[in-house]
Amino acid sequence: MDGVILIEIGSLRGHEEVIPDNLEKRSSKLLAMGFYKPIIVDRDSLVILDGHHKWTAARLLGLERVPVLMVDYLLDESVNVGVWPDCGRESITKHEVLEMGLSGGVFPPKTSRHMFPFRIPSIRIPLEELKG
Repeated sequence: MDGVILIEIGSLRGHEEVIPDNLEKRSSKLLAMGFYKPIIVDRDSLVILDGHHKWTAARLLGLERVPVLMVDYLLDESVNVGVWPDCGRESITKHEVLEMGLSGGVFPPKTSRHMFPFRIPSIRIPLEELKG
């Protein structure tokens, strides 16, 4: 894992739908605080592992770049994926997450649940710095 970097928002790929109420909350929080936590992505594919609501809110707010923290998803055995309770699946694999992200399709909201061996760092990046 490297440090937080800024990346073009359009280069990221989602794999999960967002929940409208959560999206509204994330948009409001971004407007009030700026970017406060990076989006976690797979280094090779740029598939989002954590931060779909922040990514979608950033797109709606017209941001061109977003802060990300990249991980070696398939190689790092300390990064784990499971499923949220009541999501309709018994399990999910890292390969299924990446395949969905690369396909352009999405799982229902709150399907994959990623666990990282690190605490996601708090950051403070004003939205103006991410606009053009």
